[in-house]
Amino acid sequence: MTPQTIVLTGASDGIGAAAARQLASSPHRLILVGRSVEKTRAIAEETGAAWFTADFARLDDVRALAAKITDAVGDSGIHVLANNAGGIFGDQTPTIDGFEKTMQVNHLAPFLLTNLLLPHVLKAEGSVINTSSIAHRLFGHLDVDDLDNRRRFSPNKAYGDAKLANVLFAKSLHTKFHAQGLSAVAFHPGTVQTNFASDSSSIMRLLYRTPLKHLMLIGADKGGATLRWFIEGTPGETWFSGAYYDERQLTTKVNPQVNDAALAESLWQRSAELVGIPAT
Repeated sequence: MTPQTIVLTGASDGIGAAAARQLASSPHRLILVGRSVEKTRAIAEETGAAWFTADFARLDDVRALAAKITDAVGDSGIHVLANNAGGIFGDQTPTIDGFEKTMQVNHLAPFLLTNLLLPHVLKAEGSVINTSSIAHRLFGHLDVDDLDNRRRFSPNKAYGDAKLANVLFAKSLHTKFHAQGLSAVAFHPGTVQTNFASDSSSIMRLLYRTPLKHLMLIGADKGGATLRWFIEGTPGETWFSGAYYDERQLTTKVNPQVNDAALAESLWQRSAELVGIPAT
């Protein structure tokens, strides 16, 4: 197995932490990113990985994170960027950047980070892996002129829209950069037993707080193994660039907007405008 440089966000808990633990015995160079200093440090010490912290609800944190990762990787390039950080939140209180938190943490921040690290991913002809969710199909309906859902907000819709944005972002990365060697994919990891949604006002929090979770949810280790499968997989063999997977299965059960190429491009342009980077 050829050692690779892997950047994994959302690595302090849940499937990100599980994947980090599972990758610890590999020859890869791991760079872990989390929000909590204490939790991220603990996982890094357990796995022997490098680590950084950033709050994706602050885009300045993301910019600073990209600069630190750039310094850390030097000339080696990034073989895998796993955009795994995310969550569902309870209300429309805007972030310090003025955006709805669910959309910023799940989409705008990873969009910015990926674009800032893109030269390093392209150098390695690497992969971008977006942790999405079946919620993109159940709840999502994107309006690029109202990404904050000011007109029709609910925690579930905000989350579904953000996870739909993850899928469209992967498709746009494929469209724009696959000819240069980059591969991109989005996947649903399964409904995992974590602290996800526990602090939100979404009805999904009830599932995560009750004994039902033991019947309906999978363990973080299984979700982490699926994330690892994508990280260590070979694009074009293990999984196909530009596609969406339900766990490890390529599926056509997607939100109809996933196949709207004009929407994907509009989302890219709008996202670039919002985070203040040049559109491509």
